[in-house]
Amino acid sequence: MNETTAHTHIQVGQQLQTGQQHPIRLYLFVWGLLFVLSAFSYMVDYLGFQGYLRWTLILLFMMLKAGLIVAVFMHMAWERLALVYAILLPPLLVLVFVALMVSEADYTIFTRLAFFGTGP
Repeated sequence: MNETTAHTHIQVGQQLQTGQQHPIRLYLFVWGLLFVLSAFSYMVDYLGFQGYLRWTLILLFMMLKAGLIVAVFMHMAWERLALVYAILLPPLLVLVFVALMVSEADYTIFTRLAFFGTGP
């Protein structure tokens, strides 16, 4: 092995050992955002919102918190796009299939009530 190749292997080995370091300020900032989003979520109940507005706000804050956690603490923001798709796409497809099943269940109950009546 010549000197240039050996030097290149040492550099690659050092890069693999050090890994990717992110500033602690980023993590503290995200923790702060998670705290604020959680406070907003609790404020929805404290202020007494009702109906669709309540559930929309709660789900919005929950999705924002989950997105921050996945992006920063699971390091998805710095991964290759193929890896992100491999991890995030299957749960998204499962949610789509659940939505299809809910739609099919509504259709089935509607059909049963229309043809068999409301009584047992």
